[in-house]
Amino acid sequence: MANPELLLSNQVCFLFHRIDRAIVARYKPLLKTLGLTYPQYLAMLALWEHGQLTVGQLCEALVLDTGTVSPMLKRLHSMGLVAKERGGGADERVVLISLTEKGRTLEKAAADIPRALAACVFESMEEYQTLKSLLGTLANRLEQGCTS
Repeated sequence: MANPELLLSNQVCFLFHRIDRAIVARYKPLLKTLGLTYPQYLAMLALWEHGQLTVGQLCEALVLDTGTVSPMLKRLHSMGLVAKERGGGADERVVLISLTEKGRTLEKAAADIPRALAACVFESMEEYQTLKSLLGTLANRLEQGCTS
């Protein structure tokens, strides 16, 4: 090969692709017990953390657009996990998403999932903290864009 920098095995982005696929595959059986997909689980994590969010705030938290989040919310609503209501006030377009009692109860069932996943990925809490910090730094740098 004339350009070894183009080898797939040299691409950091491909490592992230592999990691993403492997993580989602590890989550799948854990989330099946909750009846959630991985994206739905992420939305529920944000709602368990904040209690109530507008659709826009949820999109921002998940780093997704409304075209992706709206159908997911529709499904979570049909499952009885979230309630949707118009924000009222000055802007009727604002939709508030909040947990139903069923959605709040599901949080208890999900409590062991992070630990179960971490057990198959990390050898220690120190390893977890180090990687989380490094990846957070990397994400921030990428989101800020290149300066060179």
